[in-house]
Amino acid sequence: MKLKKYSLALVLGFGVLTSCSDQLELLNPNQQTSSTFGFSADDLEECVIAAYNHIRMEGSYARVGYTIDVCRGDEAWNSSQVWYLPFDDLNAEVTSDITWWPWREWYYTINVCNFAISRCGEDNSQLSDKMKRIKGQVLFLRGLSYYNLVGYYQNPPLITDYDTYSSMEGLYGTNSTYDEVLDQVEQDFREAMDLLPSRDEGGEWAGGRATCGAAAGYYARTLMVRHKFADALTVLKDIINKRYGTYRLMDNYGDNFREGSAYENNAESLFEVQYLDYGAQGTDDEWTPVNTSPNATQGSAIESNFAPGNYGGWADISASPWLYHLFKEERTTSGTLDPRLYWTIGTYEADWASFEYGNVAYTQTLTAADNIVTNNIYGGLPIAKFTNLRTGLYSTVVTGLHDGINLRMMRYSDVLLRAAECENEVNGPTQQAIDWINEVRNRADLADLKLEDFNTADKLFEQIANVERPKEFGCEFGRGFDLIRWGFFYDSGRLQQLKEHGTVRRSVENVKDPVSYSDIANDPELKSTYDTYLPGHEFLPIVQQLMNNNPNLEGNSANHSTDNSSYFRDNGWTVRPVVDLSK
Repeated sequence: MKLKKYSLALVLGFGVLTSCSDQLELLNPNQQTSSTFGFSADDLEECVIAAYNHIRMEGSYARVGYTIDVCRGDEAWNSSQVWYLPFDDLNAEVTSDITWWPWREWYYTINVCNFAISRCGEDNSQLSDKMKRIKGQVLFLRGLSYYNLVGYYQNPPLITDYDTYSSMEGLYGTNSTYDEVLDQVEQDFREAMDLLPSRDEGGEWAGGRATCGAAAGYYARTLMVRHKFADALTVLKDIINKRYGTYRLMDNYGDNFREGSAYENNAESLFEVQYLDYGAQGTDDEWTPVNTSPNATQGSAIESNFAPGNYGGWADISASPWLYHLFKEERTTSGTLDPRLYWTIGTYEADWASFEYGNVAYTQTLTAADNIVTNNIYGGLPIAKFTNLRTGLYSTVVTGLHDGINLRMMRYSDVLLRAAECENEVNGPTQQAIDWINEVRNRADLADLKLEDFNTADKLFEQIANVERPKEFGCEFGRGFDLIRWGFFYDSGRLQQLKEHGTVRRSVENVKDPVSYSDIANDPELKSTYDTYLPGHEFLPIVQQLMNNNPNLEGNSANHSTDNSSYFRDNGWTVRPVVDLSK
């Protein structure tokens, strides 16, 4: 035993002498750096996975980053009167903590994407097919990141070179303009369209990864932000004509809002955020940006925000009475309610007796006497989308990051309605525009629109913006982005219309009754979320702490409450006037 100890000491001694003379350096493979990592396709595939993971975080789409825009729209309101109230009332202050969470998450994503792009080189023709797909995915995810950042913060710093992070000047960059950021978003999506395969290739490309179809859809969306309707129409037509993959409307609208392999990543979905199904997740609510827990739940908290308090939800957000009564105004060709109402708002309706899962809220069967409200104090019509309120999967919501329903961020119905909008903007009301709208309406068994009923582009736009899109996408992410690109905050008639749409009743009684903005002065239970809108606050302010940390960073229109209407009109864009569709 002593001999062995002496031998070991001798070996160690030689080791010390050797290290002193030769200065032996060993790299720890478990502590990789940018100088040792990222030089193979396998390494870069890990970056791709990391980038996808970041879009699933709380500030991106898992909670706050998604629901802020839901509140910003006129289809929903913050019934808890806390947490999301500044975003619902469009007057968030520069000290609001959660205002910067989307900023945090999307820049995490951009950082990963910039690193991977820096390893891919600029000449795409020299890349292998695998490397093209890697580069295409991170370009798409970087474009998606900046699409969200510019849509929320207006003038975020544009960082596209990974080497930028190596200097203090790079880390503390200045704001970029709205147009500079959108130029880059267009470029990223356009390049991704050329590098990515279509969902028709199958496998992972039909199972949630970004494809050329996803890039094309978002490219068209970005073009429409700056009213490049002719260019967007060309791309949307190509999607419809299957240039970027085969898409179609699901026969059952509800298939877009259920979890499970039978429904998620379906033929209608251009892009969706992936979450693990109920019962397949971990146990830890990992709210931090890095999400390092090995037992993280890997779900979203959208259901927690939407679900009624009586069923364990946080009861934060409710559907607007305007949206509810919009559904009630038009029945199907067979005389029943629009089936999309069932999946959008969780109310009892006699029509649902034998429809889908019936009149149900989680596992409770509803009767006509039941008056389900989102919040037990402030009332509100419960949102059913991206929850299991209609599926009866469980009786009580487990709050936190446990919602396993994939968030469908772009569906083929959006392609059709956007194509109709662009066709109307470029050529006025045409039969082609009407046909695309009717394709979406037919899925809901609604009667066809007729071209002769829409004699002006203004009237058809009104139908698209305030009838077809709300009923198809009600209480989903994106309405706030639409209101900005349409210029509804820059026209007195449109702003008044938003006030009418945003009128709600803060009461647990009579939540299904119609409400009127004209009654606000005499009814203390009524409020309109747009009454508190401050100019420039269609965007979120850049929080003060970020500007304190970076002296080169300036605020935006929300920080200074400045009116953006001049930018809108200086570009030659017009806000389409309000049209009474009943005439």
